[in-house]
Amino acid sequence: MLLLLISLLLISPVVILCLPPLRRRLITAWIVKAIASRNLLPKISATERAAIEAGNAWVEQEFFTGQPNFQRMLAATYPQLSLAEQAFLNGPVEQACELATDWEIYQQKDLPPRLWKFLKHEHFFGMMIPPEFGGLGFSNRAYSAVMVKLASRSFTHIATVGVTNSLGPAKLLLRYGTPEQKARYLPRLALGEEIPCFALTEPQAGSDAASLTSHGVVFRGDDGQLYLKLNWRKRYITLASIATLLGLAVRLRDPDNLLGKGKDVGITCVLVPTDAPGVVIDHRHDPMGVPFYNSPTVGHDVVVPIDHIIGGLEQAGEGWKMLMQTLASGRGVSFPASCTGVGKLVARVTGNYSLIRQQFGLSIGRFGGVEEPLARIGGLTYMLDAVRLYTVGAVDDGEQPAVVSAIAKYTTTELARQIVLDGMDILGGAGICRGPRNLLANVYTAMPIAITVEGANILTRSLMIFGQGAIRCHPYVYDEIQALQTGNVAAFDRLLWPHLRAMVVNGCRSLGLTLTRGTLLKAPVSGETARYYQKLTWASSLFALLTDLTLLTYGGHLKREEKLTGRFADLLAWQYLAIATLRRFEAEGRQPADLPLVHWSLHYALSQLNSAFEGILRHLKTPVLGPLLRWMGMPLLRLNPISLPPSDELGSQVASRLQTLGADRDRLTAGIYIPSDPDQALGHLESAFRQLHQAQEVLQKIKQASRAGRLPPGRPETLLEQAYAQGLISEAETAQVCEAEFARNAAVEVDAFTFEDYQQSSGVPSQSAAIPDRPLADVG
Repeated sequence: MLLLLISLLLISPVVILCLPPLRRRLITAWIVKAIASRNLLPKISATERAAIEAGNAWVEQEFFTGQPNFQRMLAATYPQLSLAEQAFLNGPVEQACELATDWEIYQQKDLPPRLWKFLKHEHFFGMMIPPEFGGLGFSNRAYSAVMVKLASRSFTHIATVGVTNSLGPAKLLLRYGTPEQKARYLPRLALGEEIPCFALTEPQAGSDAASLTSHGVVFRGDDGQLYLKLNWRKRYITLASIATLLGLAVRLRDPDNLLGKGKDVGITCVLVPTDAPGVVIDHRHDPMGVPFYNSPTVGHDVVVPIDHIIGGLEQAGEGWKMLMQTLASGRGVSFPASCTGVGKLVARVTGNYSLIRQQFGLSIGRFGGVEEPLARIGGLTYMLDAVRLYTVGAVDDGEQPAVVSAIAKYTTTELARQIVLDGMDILGGAGICRGPRNLLANVYTAMPIAITVEGANILTRSLMIFGQGAIRCHPYVYDEIQALQTGNVAAFDRLLWPHLRAMVVNGCRSLGLTLTRGTLLKAPVSGETARYYQKLTWASSLFALLTDLTLLTYGGHLKREEKLTGRFADLLAWQYLAIATLRRFEAEGRQPADLPLVHWSLHYALSQLNSAFEGILRHLKTPVLGPLLRWMGMPLLRLNPISLPPSDELGSQVASRLQTLGADRDRLTAGIYIPSDPDQALGHLESAFRQLHQAQEVLQKIKQASRAGRLPPGRPETLLEQAYAQGLISEAETAQVCEAEFARNAAVEVDAFTFEDYQQSSGVPSQSAAIPDRPLADVG
């Protein structure tokens, strides 16, 4: 009897779990009540829901499973340019870069008129507009390649060409516009006859853009037609100063319910001609001194017909969804392209300069202190381009990867900022003295703009990447939330138990992978990169387990734990960067010469995962789970890290590549603008770099003669005359070295101005004009 009782006690839970009706009544219903009583269900507002539902999940969802499908990830499209797109890149884009240097643009505080005219004539503002509307109809890959080259010439190009092709009226019209709106506006936008801008941000609605107060009211005019009366106050609006067509986000009200959508219609996107009465654009911001048009704008009782709602009456109140869906892919194209152009420029400049500049008789690139930032520049630039190509390929395939776009925006701008900082450190004094020779100072001052716009990076990291990703990309969570919100216990039951089963499996897998370091896993490729796939699976399993445990214990309160969600965002982001890098290596034919860059990038990315995992374990605040995970996990991760940072030897290989003339360096920096004119700053650096490389053979002869005792000890450059006199080198070789040394000396010169020229070039008024002449006693 006792044995029977024990058997029943053991079997009963199994029977309950295996019979869904019984399980729902006895277990699942109780769990639902517990979730409600502890307020574990996150509250999702309408604007949050629109952001979460914008776009779709892509390969990032694989990391939430704990068992990423690398075959799917490696099968993602790796885009190529069409012949027409490549011709545009080699022709008009190259010509646009030739028309003005970055210094000239800064001096004029605008693109020169000839460049404006050229950009309009060659349809730069209509690259994404289909040919039937007068545009070029290019792919996102082509637009990305154009932005890479333009960004390497001047940041001003990014704002001017980028806004007209990415987030603005053209993009919204292409996706949501009525046939009449497309026919009316798109041809003029493609030709640059209309200059667009889009006004969203307000003084009290920045990152929280959904709280905007600009408003519109629907009313019936004396002619019986419907109109909108608009009032707004916006700021930080790129191109507003010169715009002819203003895209505007307002909160629309309809007091008389003329549209049949209720009195509070919601956020709506409207097209407003800037010459309409009541539109005020008479001031200009100065964003870090970068001379692109960025302005505040105010509207006072501006009246436009009802058909100026983008998408017509059907899209009234759908503005927030429209913006979120457009951003879902847009951020993943423009920012990676611009930042890749910056990274490649810095790699080219610092590689040249590190060889050219000498101290203590050696090129500075030979010093370990310079090799370290050079290696970061090379490795991070390789990774930037990998993220750019991987993400834009998805967008061209029709994906709208909202979370990946947020990852791409955040990581590429942060990596580009690090690259620029390293570049400035290497250039030293040559980097801080502004003038036509300086190629990095203006980029350095412009980087905070990329960090800030279209979702400031603090917001993107702490709220968007994991906040949206954990809901949108998790295999169960979003459906579970919907089931709970609708009170569908049966649907919740069907999701909950597979979810718990997956969590247990991930826990066991994570422990096994940590103990074995993932060495028993089968990789989808062979060779030197196979180990990284094993480590990524290991990281993904830990990430999925910690995600589930954190969601289970924090529930809806997790939204307020932004430091914690920021670390989870780092985990998701670095996994994405790692697979993007591996995909690039495979897609480009597994180039053996690229392996140092691949190894450096993967070691760097995976070591960042270590830091994020430790940060999460150290700061989990749950009473029992937190201490338990710290006690078990921290020692294991420290004894068995997923990866160590890149070694010094690996860094030396990457740094050497940047300073070596040849196809490998050219492939890393492909796609940027390199002027052939030696009188331009980068052109002169390139010329000096080539000459010094070509002179190395001659200098090596002199070194060998010095070691053999045929010449006295000393730097080869100082022994030229003696080497020539002894017939060790020819007259032509002597001239070659002399010319190379002359080029070296000229290349390290910096700009200096007369006092008068400096005041004129910088726009600084004289002291007497700036400060009234009055006694000191009157000051202060």
